[in-house]
Amino acid sequence: MSEFFIERREDEGDYAIRRRGAKKASDVCDTQAEAVERAEEIDPNATILVERVRNTNRGSRDKWRKP
Repeated sequence: MSEFFIERREDEGDYAIRRRGAKKASDVCDTQAEAVERAEEIDPNATILVERVRNTNRGSRDKWRKP
């Protein structure tokens, strides 16, 4: 089973979709929601993990969560 990671690219202001171990992004989208939708289009059976981009009472930055 494949995994996709949705990562925020702060310098570019967009979101990259990457497979585990990939050097290049599979695709880049303007919003996190668009990136999740695109990852589902690429592989409907993949596990999608989204980078947490803010601190909350349940987790901090740089943690992964399911959308």
